[in-house]
Amino acid sequence: MRPFTSRVTEPTPAERVLSILTAAHSMTVVSDGHDPVEVHRLDGTAAMGHIHLHEPSEEGVTQSGPRIPVRLEFTDIAPTPVRDRMRARVTVTGLLSAPYTTDAAESTCMEFGQAVFEDHRGRAFVTLDTLQETEPDPIATSEAGMLTHLVDEHDELVPLLLRLVQPQPDKGVKRVLPLAMDRYGVTLRLEYSATHRDVRLPFAKPVARLDQAGPQIHALLAAARRASHRNQLLT
Repeated sequence: MRPFTSRVTEPTPAERVLSILTAAHSMTVVSDGHDPVEVHRLDGTAAMGHIHLHEPSEEGVTQSGPRIPVRLEFTDIAPTPVRDRMRARVTVTGLLSAPYTTDAAESTCMEFGQAVFEDHRGRAFVTLDTLQETEPDPIATSEAGMLTHLVDEHDELVPLLLRLVQPQPDKGVKRVLPLAMDRYGVTLRLEYSATHRDVRLPFAKPVARLDQAGPQIHALLAAARRASHRNQLLT
């Protein structure tokens, strides 16, 4: 867990993993000797709702007898129609005491091995202790709805945020869309003819509650309008 007093502008791999596990509506379960199982939770709950992660040494949970190696695979897809929508992959490995089934009435216990987070910057390994010490992002389960609302209902505001990008992007930008949002800020994707780049616009301070996200976005827009006005005065 990181203190909010430090100037943090983006989430750690552990925070990204926790957000993806919390918000994911689908995952692939792969265990030895069995075909992959696609789990889709279309009822609005997270895909992890039927799996409980626990430590190998946790008393009363670890059972004798053979256990089945298993991995849970998650793909983090941008909710907005950006080019190359895959933002990250998360793989959680561990052991099951019985084959996984989506028909189970109770939560399936999975002995945690490790979590692997992968994005365009590389790979990071996350332990269960680190996940348990990580504060959930209050925006995680609402991010998709907030970004799609911004694009669908206020698309004229998105290009305005380019005024906050430093150094200013060149004139080759064909399109700009919000790629991601978390408690620390917003990520924009700037699309060019044959490539793209992502830029980070940090909030003035991290969001501690969901109802703080709106004011932080409005603060970014206000700053962008002030920057636009200053540029007009200089021309």
